[in-house]
Parts: sequence; structure tokens; C-alpha cells
Amino acid sequence: MNYFNFFVLFLFGLGIGSFLNVISLRYQPNNGFFNLKTINGRSKCPDCHRQLAWYELVPILSFLIQKGRCLHCKRRLSLQYPLIEILTGLIFVFVPLSLTYLLRQGFSEASNLRLTTYGFNYLQLLVVGCWLLVFLLLILLSIIDFRNYIIPDAINILLAICGIILITLTTRNSQLATSFIGHYYLLFGYFSNVWLNHIFAAAFGMIFFGLIIILSRGKAMGWGDFKLAGALGLVFGWPDFLMILFLSFITGAVSSLFLLAKKEKTMKDVVPFGPFLAIGAALTFFFGFQIIDFYFKFFGILY
Repeated sequence: MNYFNFFVLFLFGLGIGSFLNVISLRYQPNNGFFNLKTINGRSKCPDCHRQLAWYELVPILSFLIQKGRCLHCKRRLSLQYPLIEILTGLIFVFVPLSLTYLLRQGFSEASNLRLTTYGFNYLQLLVVGCWLLVFLLLILLSIIDFRNYIIPDAINILLAICGIILITLTTRNSQLATSFIGHYYLLFGYFSNVWLNHIFAAAFGMIFFGLIIILSRGKAMGWGDFKLAGALGLVFGWPDFLMILFLSFITGAVSSLFLLAKKEKTMKDVVPFGPFLAIGAALTFFFGFQIIDFYFKFFGILY
């Protein structure tokens, strides 16, 4: 695939990222996630509420040209706008690219299904589309949870549906099954039945978070995290979900210590955990094998 195709995918991702910003910033917990009234209408400056012209809505460029300020009131604009646009653009490039590598390995012995870069058949395109949607939903829930301390049930349901679609596609062609931690999945046990594998991961996640919620009386985790764990278990399966848990708690602990050191948070403050589960999922998807391989080699364990 040439660089022009990468560029087109990146631009498309920027536009989707701009849309995600609109949804996340206009989301109101009491109005429901699918309430179209919250996302209808032209964009306005969050401070002076002036309706924005089209040239103020071009992803990345408008922010740079305006030097991060509203043209009318000169108030600073949130860095969320360009960061989410860039992140989504990168996702549209690197999710298909990563899956190209994994699927090429999975199809290496099937001459009729050999892959070239981004050369997917219809089943593989469905897989790529589902994973893109998974990451878009993870970005959206991370923003909403960070701003409102809530994970909409609708997002968890959509993630679970993506998981069911991925499982169904895998059962239609077992060569689509892959683990993001490579051959290390054998160390943690693996169910040859795809449905059992993913359902077990979902059940494990929900039981794990359910126990934390019950034992902490709701102070350590929320029921949104409980539902998200089940949805991610369906999407990633076992034992990849175990790595998501490990990485999410590590990144969550490091971030919390950093905030405590800067005195931006205290021990009594609530820190949303949804974004860390999303980070754990992303790290597992893109770098799962490299992380666990480094871990074992660091301690001199060869497997």
C-alpha cells in the first residue's frame, strides 16, 4: 500500500475524530447516548457560544491556524480537539496495518487466502471494521468517563455486539482466530472452542470487578467498569483479557501516583477506571506480544 492510501485513511480518521469530539462534548448522561438532539446543530464556541464557520472546523488545521484560540473571544480551545483527531487518524492507519501482519501470519499456510498489505477479503474486512469500531468506542467512552465519571450502557452494548460479531466470524473461519500475545497464550490455558474462550473471559472479568465493587462497597470501582470488563472479555477473549487487566491496573496505578505527587488528586478523590481499561486494551492489541516477550526475557525465561 502506497503512502497516498495511508494519507487518505489518516484524513478520514481525522474527520471521524472530529465527530467523536462533538458526541463526547455534547453528551449528557440524563438524555441518553442515542439522543440525536444532543448532537444536532452547528458547532459553537464553548465560551462565547458563537456559531463556528466551516473554516473553523477543519480538523487539526483550524486549531493550528487559530493558534488554539477562538477567533472571536480569543479564549483557549481544549487540546482535546486536535489530540482526539490525531489519535483517531492514527487508529485508522495502524489498526488495519497491525491486523495485516497478524492475519498474514494466520493465513501463511492457506495459499488461496494469502494477504498483501491491506489486501483483505470480505471476511477480513469485516474483522478490520469491527476492530476499528471497537477502538472508536473505547476512545469515546474514555472521554465521557473522564469528563462525567460514567460509562454509557449503550457503548458497552455496542462493544459486546462487536465481540459477538468477531466470535461469529472466527467460528466461520478458524484461521481468523489469533492471540495478541502470540504463542504465550499457551501458558495461561486456552479453550479451543471460540465461544467458550470469549465467554469465559467475559465471565472472569465481570466476576473479578463484581468482587471488587462488593468488597469495596462501590468505592473502588463502578458498575460501568463491571459491564466494560464483560464487553472487553467478549471482544478479546482469554487470555488476552488477562493482560488487559494487568496493564490497566499498572497504568492506573502509575497515573494515580503521578496525580497524587502533583497534588492534583487526593486519596479520597475518584479516578475513572474506564480510560485505563481502554489503554490496557490498546497496549494489548498493538504491543501485547512485545510486552510479554520483554517481560519473560528480562527475567531470563525463554519460552
